Amino acid sequence: MSLDTLRDALPAYAKDISLNLGSLASETVLTDQQKWGAFVASAHAVGTPAVVKAIEAAADAAGLSAEAKTAAKAAAAIMAMNNVYYRSLHLLSNGEYKTLPARLRMNVLANPGVDKVDFELWSTAVSAVNGCGMCLDAHEAELKKHAVPTQNIQAALRIAAVVNAASRVIGAETALAA
Repeated sequence: MSLDTLRDALPAYAKDISLNLGSLASETVLTDQQKWGAFVASAHAVGTPAVVKAIEAAADAAGLSAEAKTAAKAAAAIMAMNNVYYRSLHLLSNGEYKTLPARLRMNVLANPGVDKVDFELWSTAVSAVNGCGMCLDAHEAELKKHAVPTQNIQAALRIAAVVNAASRVIGAETALAA
């Protein structure tokens, strides 16, 4: 399934999602690696198989390297863990948990295999999908340290939002058809 096929698979009630997928695929604020990595990381964060396949095919066609694709998947994987853990710390009223070491392996954060800014953008996108405000703040602060413009961060967030919506619609329609 390609991105066009994915867009065509979206029902009429999700036309805005289809249009947004098309415009974000043409986004020029981010580098191609940043853009397609955000697409891949966001798709893996939601995990709807048809959407993951379509976005990976589009990323491959756009020239996303195997290393960047692996790093984008790693961002989705590590944030799946971190977003739950740190969102829980944020939501718990007992502040003692914040004083304890996480004791969770996060080696990929130190050596993601791609530029740190790209990995941070992808982690930000996944944190948006997973709804972790604490992680969003931390990744946005790191991006700001690297002088990443607000428009670039917003572009990654827009990709996350639209990929999430497309995944939810395709997932629901697939469930109804089964």
